[in-house]
Amino acid sequence: MGPMDGLPRTVWSTAHAGSAHASDHWSDIVCEALVGVSARPGAPGPFSGSIDHLTFGSIELSTVASGAQQVVRTSRMIARDHEEFVLANIQLDGRAEVKQQGRIARLSPGSMTFVDSAHPYELSFAGTFSQLVVKVPRAALSYRSPAEAAAVELAASGPGRLVSDFLLGLHRRQDLDPGAVAGLLPHAIGLLDTAVSWAASSTPTAASNAALQRERVHRFITRHADDPRLDADTVAAACGLSRRTLFRALAAHGETLTGLIREARVTRARHLLRAAPERPIAAVARACGFGGEAQFHRAFRRTTGLTPGAYRSASPVAAVPLPGPTAAGRRLTDSA
Repeated sequence: MGPMDGLPRTVWSTAHAGSAHASDHWSDIVCEALVGVSARPGAPGPFSGSIDHLTFGSIELSTVASGAQQVVRTSRMIARDHEEFVLANIQLDGRAEVKQQGRIARLSPGSMTFVDSAHPYELSFAGTFSQLVVKVPRAALSYRSPAEAAAVELAASGPGRLVSDFLLGLHRRQDLDPGAVAGLLPHAIGLLDTAVSWAASSTPTAASNAALQRERVHRFITRHADDPRLDADTVAAACGLSRRTLFRALAAHGETLTGLIREARVTRARHLLRAAPERPIAAVARACGFGGEAQFHRAFRRTTGLTPGAYRSASPVAAVPLPGPTAAGRRLTDSA
């Protein structure tokens, strides 16, 4: 275990666990590299598996190779986690079956699907296989309902192949040019956003104009929430919309512009409070786009139920999961 060319890399394997303990060791490996699951061999006889895990900022890439197995994530496992992730599963060899949200995706080499760690799911591999699994925090994606994309196959012959090829290229290139890979990471997030929206609408052409407008608005707010001057005119102009169309696109989903801006700023603040414990609360408020410390306290407590100071001092075990839109955040009378 150790860095390679400055990039955090870990390789796990059952090779040294012994045949009697290989399956238990494999389940621990999968939980460590991905999310909490139960992973068990799907066929009698000796079992082996390995995971080559790389971290690029907020993105984690794992090449998983093993024998037949069943993987299950339950509600109890979900309750133990304090962060939600979206995982893109890109099939390299063999075949897989992914079940989530009442849907089933059957993967063959070159195809891809998503799973949302906030909901139970099952993976089945009838024989030996390999996958590239790309793991990103749910909050890093501007698409607000990744569960809609879960267990929807993006076929190797469709536009999803462009996204999977890009992600595979990042993984293969990291040994040769880690600097270039790091520079391409922001594009990976954007492409994953696009692929999630494609899967959620089954095909790119089926996405409604209103849904695409809403996607643009969410993405712009996420990227520019730290600007204290962010307002309806700025967002509408940047997204090529009128103010009326902007408000209509959000209201159709029970959202408000001020609520979205507040949530995006609080999300940034939560990261800064933990990442820079020495930074004054007032400085965190300014860095996240709030007009002042009092406004920051009101917005933070409304969203998380805690004051910024209490959130910072809480242990990681007691941390509040990143919130989705609240009922209060949807009212048109809200203020950021």
